[in-house]
Amino acid sequence: MRNNVFSVFITGASSGLGAALALQYARQGARLGLLARRGESLAHLISTLPQPELHRAYAVDVCDHPALKLAAEDFLQAAGRIDVVIASAGVSYGTLSEHAEDLDAFAKLMAINVTATVATFAPFIAAMKAQGSGRLVGIASVAGIRGLPGAEAYSASKAAVISYCESLRLELKPAGVKVVTITPGYIDTPMTRHNAYRMPFLMPAEKFAARAARAIADGDSYRVIPWQMGLVAKLLRALPNTLYDLAFANAPHKARKPPGASK
Repeated sequence: MRNNVFSVFITGASSGLGAALALQYARQGARLGLLARRGESLAHLISTLPQPELHRAYAVDVCDHPALKLAAEDFLQAAGRIDVVIASAGVSYGTLSEHAEDLDAFAKLMAINVTATVATFAPFIAAMKAQGSGRLVGIASVAGIRGLPGAEAYSASKAAVISYCESLRLELKPAGVKVVTITPGYIDTPMTRHNAYRMPFLMPAEKFAARAARAIADGDSYRVIPWQMGLVAKLLRALPNTLYDLAFANAPHKARKPPGASK
């Protein structure tokens, strides 16, 4: 029966972490709802997954909140229940507040990384509360633990995801719904391949997905992957501002998003 099938909805599913998580859950026999802007990429991904007929593709921009809500409702109706929702859609590029044109880039990044996370979770909360179970999963970043130079928008957005998920976790705990914050370090994806600097503890996306799925299944409230970056993050968080500023005075910057460039 359809209600007995494990159901997972993932945004940003056409590439990177989202695609790796889709493959991980498909191998577990889950029914997937996969959402991303690029419909052709989604269709190709689904064709490579086990039981492709079980999955649904939604060619939707996460900033189109009405369309995102319709996709969520369609998947809920098709699946009959919802077990895991992963807000994996995200973008990363450098911003500098001194450049007036970066204000639009800042706003767009926040809309995709933060507001779309809320819009992804919202349509599923009532169903999860009615079930008394479910996992809402926010994808943060170690860049959200302390602000990085040249990454003002990205660091702010991921810090917001961490705090938002913490607030939502407390809100939904009495209903039996778990909120899981996954905080990746450097994962080998198309996004990180643009970084022109050394990335310590770089992890393959498939290995990340396996560890993230375990953390989600366990209902962990917060998990840094890989664990080595978790230790680094704790150290950075504990550093006094003076020492942190000295350590990152000459840190490399992410490339800025050119004005008018597509995400």
